Amino acid sequence: MRRPVRKSFMRHLQLELFGTSLSGRVLWLTVAIILAVELVVLTPSLGTERQSWMWQRISLAHIAALSAGASQNGGPMPAAYQQLAQQTGIESIKLTEPDGTVLQILPLHPTPPARVLYLAGETVLHSTWCAIRCIAGLESAPVEVIAPSPLQNNIMVEIQVNGAGLSQELRNYASHLAAISAVVALVTGLLVFAALNRLLVRPLRIMTESISGFHNDPEHTGQGALTALASRGDDEVAEAAQELKTMLETMRAALWRNARLAALGTSVTKISHDLRNILSSALLVSGHLQDSTDPTVQRAARTLIPAVERAAQLVSQTVDFAREGPPALTRTPVCLREVVDEATQVVRPDGTGITIENLVPASLVLPLDRMHIYRVLLNLLRNAAEAGAKAAVVTAETKPGANKIVVTDYGPGLPPRVLQNLFKPFSGSGRQGSSGLGLVIARDLMRAQGGELSLAQTGPLGTVFVLELSGSDATALAIPLAPAGHNHTNPIEIF
Repeated sequence: MRRPVRKSFMRHLQLELFGTSLSGRVLWLTVAIILAVELVVLTPSLGTERQSWMWQRISLAHIAALSAGASQNGGPMPAAYQQLAQQTGIESIKLTEPDGTVLQILPLHPTPPARVLYLAGETVLHSTWCAIRCIAGLESAPVEVIAPSPLQNNIMVEIQVNGAGLSQELRNYASHLAAISAVVALVTGLLVFAALNRLLVRPLRIMTESISGFHNDPEHTGQGALTALASRGDDEVAEAAQELKTMLETMRAALWRNARLAALGTSVTKISHDLRNILSSALLVSGHLQDSTDPTVQRAARTLIPAVERAAQLVSQTVDFAREGPPALTRTPVCLREVVDEATQVVRPDGTGITIENLVPASLVLPLDRMHIYRVLLNLLRNAAEAGAKAAVVTAETKPGANKIVVTDYGPGLPPRVLQNLFKPFSGSGRQGSSGLGLVIARDLMRAQGGELSLAQTGPLGTVFVLELSGSDATALAIPLAPAGHNHTNPIEIF
């Protein structure tokens, strides 16, 4: 039963080593870099080996000449030294002593040298270049080498060496050097491969599998490998794993909440029709109670009617929020000043309470959904009135490609607890009994038509909301910051 597992492991290892995986690429990149470094570092050793070979021949030539007892005038090389010449590549020897005495051994058939080399003054760089030429077979002719004897001072040794022997020696040395370099590079690469595979590639694979598993089954919570990776230390990989784990848990919780909200929205949508009918009946009965001549009944009706209206508004907002997809749009040319006037009449139908000044120019017409922009303005103005603002100003600013409506109220401002959850459903309201969906729906309506609703500023002097709209180019208008007839000692800066 273990053969398939072993076969699968070997196949996986082979794919990592020779495939396109990150660890395989790192392996061969490491091997290539080490080989390149070794080539740069070890190439001069060829020149050193060439010089060492020649100095050895100089020493052997000195010993051979002294042992042969050659005459001053020279003579033929004995048979023993012919064998020495074949083994060492030395073809002729000449020793010159300080007093001028010359000991010389000549070959039977002397061959003129191709060039003369003064070994004592040769640099390693020049020797390396000559070694490369020898390995390439470009210097195989005999060479005359002149150097002081390393065995005895003041004695000059002149030898003639066979270039073919030197070339073969350097080729053997280079082949051994290349084999050792390849083994060192491969072993180092495998060590780097194993280290990176454990420290980097395997963690990346675990994180990738976690992301893939979440994509295939978001509700599955099995993250044992990712949890172990996140708790292995405080390095960058563990930190990334911890952030990924936190993100997946947050997304999983958000998906669970969204599923619950979707189910809640479906349920609310089904019962909204019946609930609206019930509230309509209650509102109708409350209207009849208000016509009663009994003062007690009239007071009860005045309390009951606003309560029923708020309940109906809560049902409508909840249904709008639970509706799937963005709100449907019907774009028509909309005169924004008229829409502001309509919202103002609803907020203060009898002309009492909050004072609302409409400073939007009548010439400002944009392609918008009239009902949507009306609902947004109505929500902002109604919030200002219910917050206790005594005055509000609606202004506009138009620039090429950017149009804004600014709603400024001179009320007490938004409390800090409301600011933290301003655009969050069911938690962004500062009034008792409110759902907190008004601003959420208003922002969704603005975004549905390519705009945005944002809070510019708030404080004891009032609150400013900005409606960014999409529309045709227009000329920027100079808009006053406070309504005419109102003396505000510290007006709010709209922009």
